[in-house]
Amino acid sequence: MLNEGKARDQLEDILDDPEYQAYQQDPGFFSELWNKALEAIAKAIEAIFPAVEPTARASSIILIGIIACLIIALVVIVIVLVSRKVKRRKLNERKPLQSMNELEWSYKRHMKEAESLAASGNHSQATRHMFLALLLYFHEKEWLKAMVWKTNWDYYDELRKINKEWADRFYKLAIVFDQVAYGEREVDATEYASFRDEALELIKDKAHES
Repeated sequence: MLNEGKARDQLEDILDDPEYQAYQQDPGFFSELWNKALEAIAKAIEAIFPAVEPTARASSIILIGIIACLIIALVVIVIVLVSRKVKRRKLNERKPLQSMNELEWSYKRHMKEAESLAASGNHSQATRHMFLALLLYFHEKEWLKAMVWKTNWDYYDELRKINKEWADRFYKLAIVFDQVAYGEREVDATEYASFRDEALELIKDKAHES
């Protein structure tokens, strides 16, 4: 009985200890952060809608909604970044010029071949030759150096040093070219016309003369 009484006294001493009381009352970092966030939201609601009296439940729902939106935004950003990385890898692996023969053609000859193929209904091959016409046009202007072993990423990187706007437009066309050239996409007459017009705009850009 004496030991039990002594143990009870020791337990009471521990429970009455200021450090233990402070520990029990400490809500923890995340709990405190959550409460502060709820208070901030409640004040914001009160400031925006003075007639509405914010409740803890309403503040909690809004805070959860904000957190959910942030998580969704983060997921979307990650997906976009991964998608861009995949596209860049593809652009960095594939070579637009398949033979020296294609390199020896002038850009005007590739343009003529593109129009001939488009007239016969082969819009995918027409797209390919129109892109090569653009590439060799830049080559003839000495804004990049066309080589059989180079990838479209190499060309984009070279062109970016000359003019970033042209490089960005070239990049978009290169993505379509890769999809068409490697059988990932079929191009119809309307899509080819859009691709051709964009390529011709780059070729005929008056800024090239300055």
